[in-house]
Amino acid sequence: MATWEQLNFQNRLSPIIEQFIFLHDHIISILILIMRIVTYRMLNSVNNSITLIAQKENHSLEVLWTFLPGVILILIAFPSLRLLYMSEESERMPITIKTIGHQWYWSYEYRDFNNIEFDCFMKPIEDINRFRLLDTDNSTVIPNKTPVQIFISSTDVLHAWTVPALGVKADSTPGRLNITNLISLKSGIYYGQCSEICGTNHSFIPIVLDVRPLENFKNWIKSNILPESWTASIF
Repeated sequence: MATWEQLNFQNRLSPIIEQFIFLHDHIISILILIMRIVTYRMLNSVNNSITLIAQKENHSLEVLWTFLPGVILILIAFPSLRLLYMSEESERMPITIKTIGHQWYWSYEYRDFNNIEFDCFMKPIEDINRFRLLDTDNSTVIPNKTPVQIFISSTDVLHAWTVPALGVKADSTPGRLNITNLISLKSGIYYGQCSEICGTNHSFIPIVLDVRPLENFKNWIKSNILPESWTASIF
């Protein structure tokens, strides 16, 4: 039997997903209002003479059902545009990571830290210690409560770098560099997958984000490069 977490959205772990859920609830409220008005008018039409309703002219009602859809579109458009701007804002972030989609794995480059590079392949079934089809041999480590900018591209076909818990989804397009931003409010392991139908094995290109406190992230950086070769200034 499904639990409430499986029927509803995932936990709100980033500002972007909070805004996504707010927009969803906002639009659902408008839809419920429209359904109530339409249902009322339908029931009212059934209870009254259809002929008399057709003969009766109601200019105020005609103006209302012409003006009201425009107001509804405005109420939906402004929050949508605001959220789109927030998710696509491309200002310089403290940390930048470049991810490239391949058939069938992701590769990552930490360009602020002397170009740390590694590939992430899905673990075979016999080596899985967490989740089947979601676990990888390497994890993408980022600090919590720190804005991270992701540059996304591809070497072969279309992919989509998607982490639902953080409200992140961006296309990985050959010959093009897309940019998205993310920030996690809580440490933990977050899973995602390629959400583009990019071939027969597109479901086997998982994403694992290992979100750690800043001190732990700095220790991970130190274990991968020499301190004197650092090029980042966030520390």
